[in-house]
Amino acid sequence: MTNTDARATVDVRATEDAREAGDAREAGTADRDRDLIVRLAFGSMAAQTLRAAVRLQVLERVGATPRPAAEVAAEVGAEPQPMTRLLRALAGLGLLVEHTPDHFSATPAGALLDPGNPDSLTSFVRMFTEPAIVRAWEHLDDSVRTGEIAFDTVFGTDFFSHLARHPELSAEFNAAMSQAVAATAAALPSAYDFGRFATVTDVGGGDGTLLAGVLAAHPGVKGVLFDTAEGLSTAPTTMERHGVAGRCSLVAGDFFRSVPAGSDCYLMKSVLHDWTDDQVVTILRNCRAALPPGGRVLIVEPVLPEVVDPRAEADVTGGGITYLSDLNMLVNVGGRERTRDDFTEVCHRAGLTLTSVTPLAEAAPFSLIEAVAD
Repeated sequence: MTNTDARATVDVRATEDAREAGDAREAGTADRDRDLIVRLAFGSMAAQTLRAAVRLQVLERVGATPRPAAEVAAEVGAEPQPMTRLLRALAGLGLLVEHTPDHFSATPAGALLDPGNPDSLTSFVRMFTEPAIVRAWEHLDDSVRTGEIAFDTVFGTDFFSHLARHPELSAEFNAAMSQAVAATAAALPSAYDFGRFATVTDVGGGDGTLLAGVLAAHPGVKGVLFDTAEGLSTAPTTMERHGVAGRCSLVAGDFFRSVPAGSDCYLMKSVLHDWTDDQVVTILRNCRAALPPGGRVLIVEPVLPEVVDPRAEADVTGGGITYLSDLNMLVNVGGRERTRDDFTEVCHRAGLTLTSVTPLAEAAPFSLIEAVAD
């Protein structure tokens, strides 16, 4: 064989190897793509698995020490074999570990479904797997076609009126919002100089978890917690628990009509995304009307990028979950998540200028949006 023939043979083999490697990569990509679709299709089943675990009080009974499934089943009045299957599904989801056959303990993530855990997310899981939330999602395609709120069609009333008519559900919603705001309440006080203000009004502040965090970190600041009577129902307990009740007034009202005057900072977290742009402008205008010279309006919400980051498809900190939240607003309340340009526009219409957007790294995907009077 000549040198030329040898080089040709090597070139052919290299080409074949490259083709085989390319085929392998394509096959691997195809497998990952199929896995993604299957995982997403099973997503609602995973959510209902969490719901069943919370309703059966499984995680607080399993705990950190391995326990047999039969004991857990007996304590909750369940059959042993189905309980084993549930616990194995929870192990497959990363919430339990099966050490030996039928013996399980909770992972750190699973421990978050123990209501005795200070960082518990049990109310959050209950609320976002609640039929009142889930049923409207069955009509997402209708909402996409028409722009109408599916919840209103399914239940014959809007979401917040429905809550007002069902006190137990309203209490669960308030508890879920309190759990959801905990990370922000820990991160926000050190992310912004609240010490410059005499009084901070938390507009739509619910049970006061966020405002309590601000006041606890800034002893010289007074607070006003403003929400509906239902929203404020557990606020006294929250303020007492954080030791700030003496510096905080509770005011019931309707932010579409007005907000309490007398504060130099108006703070809102996860309020504006519940509403349409026109409704948001009304809320912001009411804050603008109450704002003294040098005052600030602070908005804590996710800020969507102008273009979806493909690396953040299913990452709660990168935006994947935020886009699902956006669709949740569409089907259940009629609001939306917004980009920086969207926030700039609604602020401008309300007589405010957006001055900064600061991502809250320890409370992702939320950002702190600052606005001042024009």
